[in-house]
Amino acid sequence: MTGGNMFHRHHLLRRLGCALALLVAALATQAANAQDRVPAVRNIVLVHGAFADGSSWSPVITRLQRKGYHVTAVQNPLTSLADDVAATRRVLERQPGGVILVGHSWGGAVVTEAGTAPNVEGVVYLSALVPDAGESAADLLGRLAAPMPDMVPDKDGLLWLDDPVAYRQVMAGDVPPAQAAVQAATQQPLAVRAMADKLSQAAWRNKPSWYLLTENDKALPPSVQHNIAKAIGATTQSVGSSHMSMLSHPDAVVSIIEKAAGHGHQVDSQADTSTNVLRGRRARAPMAVPFAK
Repeated sequence: MTGGNMFHRHHLLRRLGCALALLVAALATQAANAQDRVPAVRNIVLVHGAFADGSSWSPVITRLQRKGYHVTAVQNPLTSLADDVAATRRVLERQPGGVILVGHSWGGAVVTEAGTAPNVEGVVYLSALVPDAGESAADLLGRLAAPMPDMVPDKDGLLWLDDPVAYRQVMAGDVPPAQAAVQAATQQPLAVRAMADKLSQAAWRNKPSWYLLTENDKALPPSVQHNIAKAIGATTQSVGSSHMSMLSHPDAVVSIIEKAAGHGHQVDSQADTSTNVLRGRRARAPMAVPFAK
């Protein structure tokens, strides 16, 4: 082999080695990026509130499923705190690993009690009621000078919000009327006695928590939500939404759930949200002093 041929061969091998090195580096980077995209927690359990059912989560469920999450919506009977907690715990027991537990409105009280389960990695609250241990949802609202709207239970002690006009005014002002009418038709009533049931434990005292504050809420005033989130030491995210953010702003709901699941770096650019970290060191003292509505 001539000197010229040997030089050409060595040059070719050197270029091939460089190309292989670049390929290995690129594959390693791609693998690392793929690993970063895998959520630390992939099981999401969604707990609806009063005047709703599990179908209210549909826009959120489809988005999370497309992202590879395993999602389950609890069907709360809304007959008592104990009954709703039992329904939630049955779902939690079926999960194949760690769980992010999400509660909306009255569902916040439910996930606060049920969220002490060992497989719950964090709790996400959406415009939610978050009592402390030894406190009921009614106690919380009374302490915060934020009574519920005047609603009269029926002869069975159930509270209904099945008028589509009233439903949209209170719960879903930014949801199309036709969609709000469907929600009014499928809503479940809340047993008034459930609001008086006291919690025995509070998951937010031992588990990380997040709170989505809905700024155009007519059911639970934003000022009340802010003080609840601050009192429990939650990381908050705000959205210009009615009470039913899972219907009108599902991307914002998915965004905060992904933060909790370990996807904090992947925020949907379309979500009209701002984030404010209130957590610091988790509070152990009783919740904040009541404030005016």
